[in-house]
Amino acid sequence: MLNEVLDLRRAGGTLAVKGDAKVNTTIAVIRGGAIAAAVLASAALAGPAFAHHSFAMFDRERTVTLVGTVKEFQWTNPHTWLQLNAPNGQGVIQEWSVEGNSTGTLSRMGWKPGSFKPGDKVTVKIYPMKDGSAGGSFVGAILANGSTLGRMDAPK
Repeated sequence: MLNEVLDLRRAGGTLAVKGDAKVNTTIAVIRGGAIAAAVLASAALAGPAFAHHSFAMFDRERTVTLVGTVKEFQWTNPHTWLQLNAPNGQGVIQEWSVEGNSTGTLSRMGWKPGSFKPGDKVTVKIYPMKDGSAGGSFVGAILANGSTLGRMDAPK
């Protein structure tokens, strides 16, 4: 094939070699394959993204207010996490895992990595887990200094 290359030119958006139809066919197949690979990769990556953003496990019909002590605040993406030691329904102290928004979203709302510090006494409102486990989705909080984060005025 290389010995037969007489003229290399751009023709209709594909490279063509004068006198060699095999090159045009090969280029078209490569382009088609690249497009198909890109579409498949996009579809494969979109599935986990959609699954990740499901909030079906939270009961958004009611809120629970926890009064407790911050164990840890994880300033991480894709979601922040607040670990809070607070009493459960029977008054026994247990660790609650509260999922928050992304660091970018929270930063734009004025949050900082130190918004919650270990040992802080806080009041946190969450949408609880539907299965009754000790966790939920963050709604709002009253910090130790009396300031608020989120929506403490959210309806029950």
